[in-house]
Order: sequence, then structure tokens, then C-alpha cells
Amino acid sequence: MPTTHGEMFEIINDAGEVIGIAPRRCCHGNPALRHRAAHVVVMASDGRVLLQKRSPHKDIQPGKWDSAVGGHLQPGEDFHAAALREMAEEIGVNAEAGQLEQLFDMSICNQLESEVARVFAITCDGPFTAPADEIDELRFWSWPDINAANGTGVFTPNLENELALLHQHLAH
Repeated sequence: MPTTHGEMFEIINDAGEVIGIAPRRCCHGNPALRHRAAHVVVMASDGRVLLQKRSPHKDIQPGKWDSAVGGHLQPGEDFHAAALREMAEEIGVNAEAGQLEQLFDMSICNQLESEVARVFAITCDGPFTAPADEIDELRFWSWPDINAANGTGVFTPNLENELALLHQHLAH
């Protein structure tokens, strides 16, 4: 896998079609360069949600709690393949595509980046292993704990949006 700084992202248009390629360092800092990501919501069998605390060395949202699994698509990769790859890399879980449930797509647009993330879910109680250079901590959160922390600044803004969409999805 390329290093974080050498990663290349496919740039997409409003229809989701690939229109170019650019280095990560250009995409993170230029919201006009829309790219794609895959996220996986990992839920314990008792309904708690696994979250990761981002390393203080990350270029975006260091030290904040975020989705347990999330990462950018590599050139030529589809959302399912990226989700499975990121699960193995970030939490040490080797899953199969059939274990993932596709939940929804969400758009992320802020002063740093624009991306379309496809969100999947899987039920898994572990064990988990995380790369120390990327993730400070993995832990399950109950919904009351999530609700209490929401809006306090401990979560990434993207996670807060994702959790709101997840809550709506689970309510249906």
C-alpha cells in the first residue's frame, strides 16, 4: 500500500464518474477535488458501536473519535473492496463482501475536502488490532454514551453526521 502522503485519489464529478486523479496532499486542502471513501460501522452483537480514536499525527481531525473503519478508495477500487481492505488494515478483521450490509451514501464537504462516502455495516465482537501509528484506541460505545458525547467536540464532524444518518437508518 502507498504511504499516506503518496496516496492517489480518483477525482469524481457530480454524477460519481471518475474524471481524473490527484495526490492526497492536493485533495486534502482543495474541496473542488471530490473523491471517494468507504466507511464501515462495526457493531457489537449487543448493539454498541465500535469507534476509533484517531492518532494525534493524522492530517485531518487528529485525536478525535471517528468511525471504526474509514478510508479512501485506491484508483480502480470499488467501495466494497475498499471497505474490506480498510477493515483488515485498520482493525485487523478479514471479512467477506457478503458480511457487509450497504447502508447509505453521504457527502462530506468542508474547507479541507469533498468526498462521497459509502457506509457499510457489519456485526463483529472482535478481536481487533489497530496500527498504533494511525489509531490511538478502539472501543465500543453505547448509544447513551454516544448521545452524551455528541456535540462536545470529541467526535469528528463527519462521525457526528454519520451517526445521525445511522440512527435514522436504524429507526426504520
